[in-house]
Amino acid sequence: MRNGQQVEVICGKDKGKKGQVIEILRNKNRVKVKGINLIKKHEKTTKEKKGGIISKENFIHISNLKILDENKKKTKIIEKK
Repeated sequence: MRNGQQVEVICGKDKGKKGQVIEILRNKNRVKVKGINLIKKHEKTTKEKKGGIISKENFIHISNLKILDENKKKTKIIEKK
């Protein structure tokens, strides 16, 4: 699995959703996917950034994902003679 690869969630609360891999933790077998497994994070206001409730992606286990291959989308029908 690589950054930028398209994946689909096969189980869990986001089952059936598709997204792009953002970050990978190879030692823990976890992946962060854009728009999948969103959590609410409460952050304090600082000089640099405004605080509040922020939605962001959390890591999901690699076994709950299926890699979508662009080559497999195009299938040819071969007729037998």
